[in-house]
This record gives sequence, C-alpha cells and structure tokens, in this order.
Amino acid sequence: QVQLVESGGGLVQTGGSLRLSCVASGRTFSFYAMGWFRQAPGKEREFVASITWDGESAYYADSVKDRFTASRDNAKSTMYLQMKDLKPEDTAAYYCASRLVPALSHYGDHYAYWGQGTQVTVSS
Repeated sequence: QVQLVESGGGLVQTGGSLRLSCVASGRTFSFYAMGWFRQAPGKEREFVASITWDGESAYYADSVKDRFTASRDNAKSTMYLQMKDLKPEDTAAYYCASRLVPALSHYGDHYAYWGQGTQVTVSS
C-alpha cells in the first residue's frame, strides 16, 4: 500500500505561481514513477506530468509544458509540481498518483495509488 497526500493548492491570480507537494508513505517511494493529474468540474481527468523513479526524466501534457515542472526528493518521499504562469484553464483538483514500476506514463490506468487531491483555482 502507498498513501499519498497532496498539499499546496489554493487561489491565485492569472500569471501567478503555486507549488504542489505530494508526500508518500507505505511502500518504498523511490522505486516508482509518479504522476500528476487534474480534473476540472464537469470534465474528465487529464494527465499533467509524470516523472521517473529517479527524477531524471519527466513528461508533460502539451497544455502545461514550459510552465509546470515536476520534481521529487526521494529522501523525503515527496514529489512536487511547480506551476508558473497559471491560467484560468488550469483551475482543477490536482491529484498525485504512484505507479508500481519505475517508468513514467501518461495513462491514468497505469497508476495504482492516488491521493485525495488539492484544489487549484486561478482567477482571471
């Protein structure tokens, strides 16, 4: 079992920045790829970013590329999502998720564990 807890969401103006955190407990965090997903009201969950077990590689959705950066600190069992130049369309609940393999993926079905989410609201 892996327990994931997100934090860092909030209300920010267009063009602002936020950093989300995801703290993992349970199974060894450092072995697995992690991901960020988001879901806006009335919309399907969508992929945001994925990062390999060692943090050396990351993959981003086109909509957030060059604005969001995923990173991780395995010593702290924590993954981060640094978000800058936020736009109203980034408003959503953001979820972190863990795979059970080291390689990254943009498919939600490839993730075994999920956090409860943290809300990000970007005002125009």
